[in-house]
Amino acid sequence: MTAAVLPELVPTLLGIGVLIAFATVPLLLFGVPGAWGPAVAVLRGAVQLAAISLILGGIIAQPLWIAVALVVMFAIASLVGIGRVGWSGRSALLITASIAAGVIVAGFGVFGSGALELTPRYVLAIGAIIIGNTMNTASLTGRLFVGSVHDHWDQVEGWLALGARPRRATVHLARRAVHEALIPTIDQTKTTGLVVLPGAFVGAIFGGLSPLEAGRFQIVVLAALIAAGAVTAVCVASGLGAVSTRPARALTEPGRRRRADRQSWWRGFRNGRSPRSVRGRSSRSRRS
Repeated sequence: MTAAVLPELVPTLLGIGVLIAFATVPLLLFGVPGAWGPAVAVLRGAVQLAAISLILGGIIAQPLWIAVALVVMFAIASLVGIGRVGWSGRSALLITASIAAGVIVAGFGVFGSGALELTPRYVLAIGAIIIGNTMNTASLTGRLFVGSVHDHWDQVEGWLALGARPRRATVHLARRAVHEALIPTIDQTKTTGLVVLPGAFVGAIFGGLSPLEAGRFQIVVLAALIAAGAVTAVCVASGLGAVSTRPARALTEPGRRRRADRQSWWRGFRNGRSPRSVRGRSSRSRRS
């Protein structure tokens, strides 16, 4: 780190610290669970951005390394999405395939149509933005659907009692989950230029593009996000739709669920039961 960088870095770190305090103090005073989560997220994001900035500086013009970076991003996004929906082989396959479907469809629309030139820089920029957005959409769709089925189980059970198939019994809840999961992306698109100047637009201007070119790039990004989000949300809701037993509400709280599973396992271990029987009993208790 050179001496020329330090004068700029110190005010940046100070500003980040002040903003973290502004985020954390109200949450602590209000007694919000996980009040330190935003602070940890900002600090973790700062470290990750510093690392990726150094890495990208050396690979930005090399297609092979760009592909490796995108694969790593995709793998991490899939893991985060799986953790939010629930760890199982079925959910892992579903979330990974759903995110991949959204990314592939949006990428084909952007580069296959010629909207943007197929260059390493554009592939990295568009790919990273789309992967991050589809991760959020997949997580949100899964959480909304599971929570909605749990809260409206009497309706689902009524459909099942009338002879409806599990997927038919939850289709209205799946559609609602897809609709609500897409609201943030749709609202961002509708208010672009009126309420929000998106990061891609501002970054393009700072990178030397004219406002017109930056606007063209941004609308392509927003359209890609909506396309990827729609495909991903429908895939997730469709894959989760065949529900025949009431899901546990804790499924939308992975941290609490994992702690409960560990505690249940430890109690069973002390009482002489096998870990497999404890896990089975814990799963049955969550379904009840």
